[in-house]
Amino acid sequence: MSAPVCHGCGVDLGAPPPVFSATVESTGDHVRVTVTGEVDMATADTMFQTALREPAGRVTLDLRAVTFFDSAAIHALVRLARQLPNALTVLPSRQVRRVLDISGLGEQAWLRPE
Repeated sequence: MSAPVCHGCGVDLGAPPPVFSATVESTGDHVRVTVTGEVDMATADTMFQTALREPAGRVTLDLRAVTFFDSAAIHALVRLARQLPNALTVLPSRQVRRVLDISGLGEQAWLRPE
């Protein structure tokens, strides 16, 4: 038997909640933030704050394990790029790359190939 689905919203009511995590690794003046799961209105600020938690000359935001990226996530990413001019590198997942391409941000200098 399948889990109940909210037909008006398309949500699987029996599914576990989406998982989000943002972890930090520091090496010298380089900080690497690895984000997994869904980055949305509820988690975008956590991603932003985590990337700025430690002072760094370079920040890599690894989004290769991100499965969902909405407008709040885009806003947080643009804020990070402004806070870290010439110091931010973003490694996108396929989903993140698609959202950034659609939003017109696919050619930013801080965005690296998948």
